[in-house]
Amino acid sequence: MLRVKYIIAPLILLFIFGGWGFFGHRKINRLAVFILPVDMITFYKANINYIEEASVNPDRRRLAVPGEAPRHYIDMDEYGKQLPFYWKEAQEKFGNDSLQAHGILPWHIYRVYFELKDAFVVRDPEKILRLSADIGHYIADAHVPLHTTKNYDGQLTDQVGIHGFWESRLPELFSNDYDLFTGKAVYLDNVQLAAWKAVGQSHLAVDSVLKLDKELSAKWGEKKFGYESKGKLTVKVFSESYSKAYNDLLQDMVEKQMRSAILMTGSVWYTAWVDAGQPDLKSLINYKPTEEELKKRQEELKKWKEEQKAKAREHETTN
Repeated sequence: MLRVKYIIAPLILLFIFGGWGFFGHRKINRLAVFILPVDMITFYKANINYIEEASVNPDRRRLAVPGEAPRHYIDMDEYGKQLPFYWKEAQEKFGNDSLQAHGILPWHIYRVYFELKDAFVVRDPEKILRLSADIGHYIADAHVPLHTTKNYDGQLTDQVGIHGFWESRLPELFSNDYDLFTGKAVYLDNVQLAAWKAVGQSHLAVDSVLKLDKELSAKWGEKKFGYESKGKLTVKVFSESYSKAYNDLLQDMVEKQMRSAILMTGSVWYTAWVDAGQPDLKSLINYKPTEEELKKRQEELKKWKEEQKAKAREHETTN
C-alpha cells in the first residue's frame, strides 16, 4: 500500500503529505540537535544544516526507491492486538508480503538504530549524519497518529486531506506558539520498545483525530476552506480559523507529539553513540576517512560480530 498525494479539487493540490511535511521534519531534526550532550553537540551543530535539510530525504525516496514507502507507517488496526515486537517473529506469523503491505515503521527504526551505531563504531562521519537524519524522519513519522492506521488520510470516513491537515497545516500555522522544550536527551535501555511505545501512543489518538474533525466539519461545511497563494498558484487550504478551532479541540496534541518526537530523536542518536563506545565526535568534524580506512574498520566490525555470534552459539550448546 503506497501512500500517495491526493487532489481533492480540480487542479488544486491541497497537501502532499509524508509525515509532518517538510516543515515539521526539518524543525524536529533541528531541535533534536540542541538536546544532545556536550560530547555530541559540537559535531551535530557543525552539521546542523545538513541534519535539517536531509530530514526530508526519506520522503523524497518514497516514489523512487522500492520498499521505502512501508518504512513510514504501520497499520496497527490491520494487524490486530497479537502483533509481535520482534521482526523475525512477525515474519513467521504474517509473512513478508503482508508486513510490507501494512507497514514496517517500528521495526525499521530499530534497524536504522543498529546501522547508526555501526557508523559511530567505524567513525564514518558521512554515514553518521545520513543515518541520523533518516532515523529522525522515521521517529517523527511514528509520532503521527495517521501513520498508524489504514484510514491514513480519512479516505474511509470521507475526510480526505486530514493527514496533511494534522501534520503539516497545523504545525506551519501554530508551531511558533508551541512549547518544544524537552530537556536533555536520555539513554534508552531498549530502542525497539521505545519505537513501539511511540507507535502505540500515536495509535491511541487516531479516534480523536478523526472524530473531532468529523464533528467540527459537520458544523462548518465548506466554510472550513479558504484560498492562499503558493508561489504563482492559488491553492485551496483549510482556513486559519477552522485550523485554530480544530487545534483547540485537539488540546495541544500536535505540539505534544512534536515535542515527543524531538526528545526521542535526540535520545536515539545519544543511545547509538553510547552503545558504540562514545567515540570522539569532535575529531570527525573536519575529517574525511579514505575508502581504505573505512573498509578496514568495517571488516574489523564484521569480524567482531561474527565472533560474538559464535560465542553465543557456543554458550547455547553448553547450557
